[in-house]
Amino acid sequence: MPKTTDFLVIGSGISGLSFALKAARLGRVVLITKKNKVDTATNLAQGGIAAVLSAEDSFDLHVADTLRSGAGLCHEDIVRMVVENGPERIRELIALGVAFQPDRTDGSRLDLGREGGHSARRIAHALDLSGREIERALLQAVAANDRITVLEDHLAIDLLMLSKVNQDFNAPPQFTDQCLGAYVLEPDGAITTWRARVTVLCTGGTGKVYLYTTNPDIATGDGVAMAYRAGARVANLEFVQFHPTCLYHAQTKNFLISEAVRGEGGRLLDRSGRHFMEQYDDRGDLATRDMVARAIDAEMKASGDDCVFLDISHRPADFVRSRFPNIHQTCLSLGIDITREPIPVVPAAHYMCGGVVTDRMGRTSIANLFAFGETACTGLHGGNRLASNSLLEAVVFAHQAAEQCAADWPKLQRVTLPEIQDWSVGRAERIEECVLITHNWDQIRRLMWNYVGIVRSDKRLNLVKTRLDHIQTEVDQHYRDYLLTPDLVELRNITQVAELIIRCAMIRKESRGLHYNVDYPRTDDQNWLLDTVIQRDLEP
Repeated sequence: MPKTTDFLVIGSGISGLSFALKAARLGRVVLITKKNKVDTATNLAQGGIAAVLSAEDSFDLHVADTLRSGAGLCHEDIVRMVVENGPERIRELIALGVAFQPDRTDGSRLDLGREGGHSARRIAHALDLSGREIERALLQAVAANDRITVLEDHLAIDLLMLSKVNQDFNAPPQFTDQCLGAYVLEPDGAITTWRARVTVLCTGGTGKVYLYTTNPDIATGDGVAMAYRAGARVANLEFVQFHPTCLYHAQTKNFLISEAVRGEGGRLLDRSGRHFMEQYDDRGDLATRDMVARAIDAEMKASGDDCVFLDISHRPADFVRSRFPNIHQTCLSLGIDITREPIPVVPAAHYMCGGVVTDRMGRTSIANLFAFGETACTGLHGGNRLASNSLLEAVVFAHQAAEQCAADWPKLQRVTLPEIQDWSVGRAERIEECVLITHNWDQIRRLMWNYVGIVRSDKRLNLVKTRLDHIQTEVDQHYRDYLLTPDLVELRNITQVAELIIRCAMIRKESRGLHYNVDYPRTDDQNWLLDTVIQRDLEP
């Protein structure tokens, strides 16, 4: 039997938890997360959250830094709205119990960090465990709220659309603009129909589409894939941010070396100890992530080395240990003392700047469907995200969406949700050979890394599109033939997201921000100062 709630929140990161707390003032909230509730990109965030919090900073400076980083594609009205909301959202987090690091000389103020692309110190942090601290406080508040139910190990499969309920099966399929909830895969393999007045997608990013990523294993682009299949507009998926400094070590994977290390004076070196950033950007080691990632990529290709090095050993050892306790301890456990020697680093897929298109209130192009966090394309990041603007965006849009829901609540309460048929497995069988999934998963991630990485070309994009088409056909057949498992659902989603990234990259005939194509090395403002928008229901 279908289950019903007022708000169905898909994802348990900072944006989903923040929205759930505010939506619970209106009605019942069910929050589903496909792993444990702490398995989120928020929990891994090291740097912190950017906001104007000192007299030495200003909204205009933060806006200017964001616009410069975004390579001309930021929506300035959205940037200003987010920046001007920042201080109040920080105060809300503090009121919820988030313990940001106080200033060492004046405990009434916060210790503000600085990162690449920022012209002032404006990063509120909890040393290098900022995300974990924010997640802790939010989860504690959610647990204390009896109007919020959290369901772990529950994976959304597809959105429920009104057209799927009332569709005339003798007519061609049509997509509607109204969402009614989602089909959800439970831990025992059962599929539950969850109806909701409002559905929220905050499933995180797409990093697991790539072979090397700083993202957690949950980052398979589920929200983007589901929204696209339902007919929502998606945009700017060619803009994949590669974090310049992921730890390069055989005994660990995906460990991020925070941008804040460079913000506190860390220098990038080649194997011989040569500083190289100044020859690529006049901001040197404090250049934006796209510039730093491309510089490292160029250095590694020129030298043939497997990595470069990030050195902060010239700063006092006590400062390094106290400012970066998690990074210091993790590296030390692997035999690297960052107070004495440089850290081997490589770029890795880190953040998706594109996503499901939303307006300033977090609404998608489908009624009653919201998206925020890394799942959304709000207009804030443009062609390249400014460091630590992501957590800011998450809390601001969670607030905006909650405000919109409060305004719409009298109308939403009067909506009668239609009866929806439960999921039918038909003749699907249990999949016996997991290699059918793992082989395709590995192929996709390697293809994306090699062909749609930091530097691209038309030839590579055409080759990978042809190869992915064959994989997509096979995955679609698996989806029809076999009973669903989490691995199969995620494989279907990364296949879809990979295809969308490739299509967006093929459309943009220039180089801008995070998208660099050797066949179009220049930025073309005359023709391409616009978002790359794709929508399934507009296709021929």
